[in-house]
Amino acid sequence: MILSSIIYIEKNEKYLMLHRTRKENDANKDKWIGVGGKFEEGETPEECARRETYEETGLTLRNLFYRGVVTFTSDEYPSEQMHLFKSTAFSGKIKDCDEGELDWIEKEKLLSLPIWEGDKIFLRLLDKDIPFFSLKLRYKGNALVQAVLNEVEILARE
Repeated sequence: MILSSIIYIEKNEKYLMLHRTRKENDANKDKWIGVGGKFEEGETPEECARRETYEETGLTLRNLFYRGVVTFTSDEYPSEQMHLFKSTAFSGKIKDCDEGELDWIEKEKLLSLPIWEGDKIFLRLLDKDIPFFSLKLRYKGNALVQAVLNEVEILARE
């Protein structure tokens, strides 16, 4: 199972989003996602979040809120456990990202962009500021077929 961290950096009712357009063989090609990536050997979720944010954006996080764990399963891609964070304070200047374009996107417009269907679920949870959660998302191809939030099925379509 792949372990990763993803960070949604918030400023003025906007999230800093990455439009994935530059990476070869990218499962997220042309999608908008938060910044983040895979754990390096021995890293904690928080260490990964801070490192990936700096590498992809040039920003240093001044706060970090651990909001949840999202487990992805798929018939096409390896399983992944993603640790979800939010940050509202940072320093530095945004740099060019080699994986795509970074842009501040208004939260109210985010769900209309090309994003994974399951991302819409956890973005709504982030926006509601609910307590720490566990979300399992099961995909067939690019279609979300099941979502389970804190052991309660909230979406099922086969």
